Amino acid sequence: MLEDGKLYIGTSRKPDDTINKGEYLDFKFGNRHGLVTGATGTGKTVTLQIMAESFSNAGVPVFCADVKGDLSGIGAIGEEKDWVRKRAEQIGFTDFAFQEFPVIFWDLYGEKGHRVRTTMTEMGPLLLSRLMSATDAQEGVINIAFKIADEGGLPLLDLKDFQAMLNYMGENATELSNKYGFISKSSVGSIQRELLILEQQGAAHFFGEPALKVSDIMRTTRDGRGAISVLAADKLMMNPRLYGTFLLWLMSELFEELPEVGDPDKPKLVFFFDEAHLLFNDAPKVLLERIEQVVRLIRSKGVGVYFVTQNPLDVPETVLAQLGNRVQHALRAYTPREQKAVKTAADTFRPNPDFDCATVITNLGTGEALVSTLEGKGSPSMVERTLIRPPSSRAGPLTEAERANVMKISPVAGLYDEDFDRESAYELLAKRAAKSTQQAEESRETADAPPPAAPGGSRWTLPGFGDDAAPAEPKPKPRSGYQRETVAEAAMKSVARTVASSLGRALVRGILGSLRR
Repeated sequence: MLEDGKLYIGTSRKPDDTINKGEYLDFKFGNRHGLVTGATGTGKTVTLQIMAESFSNAGVPVFCADVKGDLSGIGAIGEEKDWVRKRAEQIGFTDFAFQEFPVIFWDLYGEKGHRVRTTMTEMGPLLLSRLMSATDAQEGVINIAFKIADEGGLPLLDLKDFQAMLNYMGENATELSNKYGFISKSSVGSIQRELLILEQQGAAHFFGEPALKVSDIMRTTRDGRGAISVLAADKLMMNPRLYGTFLLWLMSELFEELPEVGDPDKPKLVFFFDEAHLLFNDAPKVLLERIEQVVRLIRSKGVGVYFVTQNPLDVPETVLAQLGNRVQHALRAYTPREQKAVKTAADTFRPNPDFDCATVITNLGTGEALVSTLEGKGSPSMVERTLIRPPSSRAGPLTEAERANVMKISPVAGLYDEDFDRESAYELLAKRAAKSTQQAEESRETADAPPPAAPGGSRWTLPGFGDDAAPAEPKPKPRSGYQRETVAEAAMKSVARTVASSLGRALVRGILGSLRR
């Protein structure tokens, strides 16, 4: 059943339930993106697993998220199970063999995989605003913060750097507003409170260095197989907004860093976006437009993006139109929304005269799906009712000991596991403030020093021993209006002038606000 240059998905059945033909995804169309949908328990995880296995054997690196914990078994050789052998016999899969695959485990918390981080500078203002559920006014302040940091050479690496930048902006709101636009102190305060919430939710683990290098999720083994990067997301799913923002950031990094390759014989990387509805839920219109733009353009970088979700309505129509390869597992139709989802899914397929898609979708069994992929010159194939092939790797999770052993021999072992805190915005702003404070103190001491004594004799300077003939020093009259600024105010304004005058060094950002290399 295996064919060169093609990914074997499963075998379709005729109306009388006899074997029809093998269903394949041509690797040359692997970067045309795809969609895997279906209700809970219908077999989406196994479909994701067998696709990742096939891409890996073809030399294509894969990145996927392990939301439930059972996808980790892809790093172990498959086990004899009744349903596995029975499925292989049902579909005539005579080439079936058990196999283990090269896996790299990642985890934002560093517990079930290598630490994966990025810096706030690399993430950019747009994605950070989404992560913080920022209002329009708050998003404007966040954009100004990044603008000042980019122009002033102030790296925003972690949460304390951004907190220091916000403190600085709040204390110099008037002066900075003249250059960058109005900065509301109340908005700054609201953002600081959101930062505190993010820190409590574990976002501090995500921001910092060493930042993830895209090249480390695009590795291949010595025998030519693509490494499968598995993100441990069971704990991360407790903060769904952080999960969605992280995967979106990673997709934008791939878009910005990878060169144009046109239409290669096989993808350079395949990216599975599980629980895809978390990406689009409550996303502002401007973000949805940019996601659609990235999905449309990243194909030419050789990256295939496959959205995995329960309901096809979870994906906006503008994005759905870009997904050429479809695997539709069973859907339930108990509510009006579910009935609409069934109709939407059925209408997206090229019809098969042998059956009614809308009826079949609600009657599919576990491990069964409607499959349509691109063929020929890129047109969709006629939809077929298909039994999905069994996985060659383990259909179940690894033990803790097995996971630890995989991590020990990982090609990235030791590269990301230790934090590195170099000089960044927090330290630079503190140094500039300290230097300006010292300069302001020296200026005040010079201004307050007594004038030199007049020639013609010395006078006692101790209280009560002065020259009685000397005129008494007049008391200074209180000034109305302007009052001399304090040392701290002078220091912060000096820092403001230093940062605001650093023009011409702004970093260039891409579609989703991440840095362009």
